[in-house]
Amino acid sequence: MNLSLLIIIPLLTALLVLFGRGLKQVRVISLAGALLQLGISVWLLLLYWQTRTSGNNEAMLFVQNHAWFAELGIHYHIGVDGISIAMILLTASVVVAGILVSWNETNMSKEFFFLLLLLSMGAYGFFISLDLFTLFFFLEVAVIPKFLLIGVWGSGKKEYSAMKLALMLMAGSALVFVGMMGVYQQTHSFDIMAIAKMHIPLEVQKIFFPFAFLGFGIFAALFPFHTWVPDGHASAPTAASMFLAGISMKLGGYGCLRVATFLMPDAAHAYSWIIILLATIAIIYGAFATMMQTDLKYINAYSSVSHCGFVILGIGMLTETSINGAVLQMVSHGLMTALFFAAIGMIYTRTHTRMVAQLGGLLKVMPFISTVFVIAGLCSLGLPGFSGFVAEMTVFMGSWQNPNGWYRLATILACASIVVTAVYILRAAGKTIMGPTGETHQQLSDASWNEKLAAGILIVGIVLMGVAPFLINQLIGTGVGTIMQQVGNVITQK
Repeated sequence: MNLSLLIIIPLLTALLVLFGRGLKQVRVISLAGALLQLGISVWLLLLYWQTRTSGNNEAMLFVQNHAWFAELGIHYHIGVDGISIAMILLTASVVVAGILVSWNETNMSKEFFFLLLLLSMGAYGFFISLDLFTLFFFLEVAVIPKFLLIGVWGSGKKEYSAMKLALMLMAGSALVFVGMMGVYQQTHSFDIMAIAKMHIPLEVQKIFFPFAFLGFGIFAALFPFHTWVPDGHASAPTAASMFLAGISMKLGGYGCLRVATFLMPDAAHAYSWIIILLATIAIIYGAFATMMQTDLKYINAYSSVSHCGFVILGIGMLTETSINGAVLQMVSHGLMTALFFAAIGMIYTRTHTRMVAQLGGLLKVMPFISTVFVIAGLCSLGLPGFSGFVAEMTVFMGSWQNPNGWYRLATILACASIVVTAVYILRAAGKTIMGPTGETHQQLSDASWNEKLAAGILIVGIVLMGVAPFLINQLIGTGVGTIMQQVGNVITQK
C-alpha cells in the first residue's frame, strides 16, 4: 500500500474545499475526503493484519524511502507498525466526527474546513514518519492551523488562548529540534530505525533526552507545562477542541515513546524517576483541579491533563505492560475526549452556556445528547466495558510490575485518582442532565442526524475497545515489542 495517500488525500481535499461554492458543497467535499481517509485507514489495517498473518515480522511495513535533501541526509522515509495504525485510525475517526459536528459552521466555512483537513494531514504525516526531520516537519504543520482555528472561530479569551497555545507548542517544537539535532550530530543520521541500531553514549543521551522528552511532553500536557491545555480547549470551536485533545495531544505521547524513549533508552532509565514524578503530579493535580471547575469545557480540559498523565506514567515505568497501556490510553483518551467535547458542543449550541449551574434536566429534552454525555463520562471514570477501563488498568498493572517501592507508591496514588474522577464526572453529569429542566430549556431540540453519526462513530470505537481489547492488543503487540527490545525490561535491569 502507498502510505503517501494518507498525506495526499487530506491535502487534495483541503485544496478542493477552497474551490467549493457555498456551504453545502464545501461540507460535502470535506466529509467525502474525511470518509475516504477513514476508508484508507481501515484498508491499511486489513492489509497490515494480512501481512502479519502471512509471517512478515519486520518492525515496519509498507516502507517508502526517497531522498529529500540528500546533502543533509534527509529522506522522505515512511512506514507503519501497529502503534502507528492505531493512531491513524484514531485520527481518521476524530476527523470524520469533527466535520460532522461542524456541519452547520457558516462563518468562513471554506477556511474552517481547510484548516481542519490540514491538521489531519500533519497528524498522518507525523505518525508514519521514520525520518526525524520529516517527523518534525509534519509536527510543525499542525501548529499554525490550531492558532488560526482558535483565534478566528473560538470564543471567550480566544486571542489570548490562541497565542498562549502557539507559543507553548512552538517552545516544545524548539526543544524537540534541539534534541533531534543532538541525536543527528552523534549518529549523522535522521533515520529512526537506523539510529535505534546504534549505541549513543549515555553521556550524550543524558544531555539530549530531556530536550526531546520535554519538547514532546509539552504537546502531551506534561506538568508543569500543561497550562495551554485548559485555555486552548475552552476557547476553541468544538471540532478544534476534539482535534486538540483527541489527536494533537497524542502527537506528544507518541513522540515521547517513538523518539525520546526508543532512540535514547539508557537515558529513559536514568530519568525514569523524574518522568514518573511529573506524571503522578499531573494525574493527581489534574483530577483535583477538575473538581474546582464550573465550565464543562474546563472540566474536560483539566481531566485531559490527568488522563494524559497516565500515558506519561506508562512510558516512564518502562515495562512492556505499562508501555502497552500507554498506547491504549492514547487511543482511549483520544476517542473519549473527542466524544466529550462533541457532546459539550451540542449542549452549548442549544443552550448557549457551558456553566454547570445554568444547566439541568437536559435528559428530558435532549435524551440522545445526554446519553452521549453520560457515556463519555463513564468512559472517563473507567467503567468496565468501555475503553477507559482497559487502558487505565493496563497502565496500573504494568506500573505495579516495576518492583521499585517508590514507583509502586506512585502507582497507588495514580489509582486513587479514579475516586476523584468519579466524583467530578458524576457531579457534572448529575447537575447537567438530571433534575428539573429550566424554563429556558423546555423547547430545546435533540441531536441532528450529523451529530448522531459523529457520536456513533466515536462510541463504536470506545465500546469495541472496551469489550474486545484483544483486537488492539494484537495490533500494537509487534510495535510495543520492538520498543521493548530497545528499552529492555526495567525489572530485569534493576
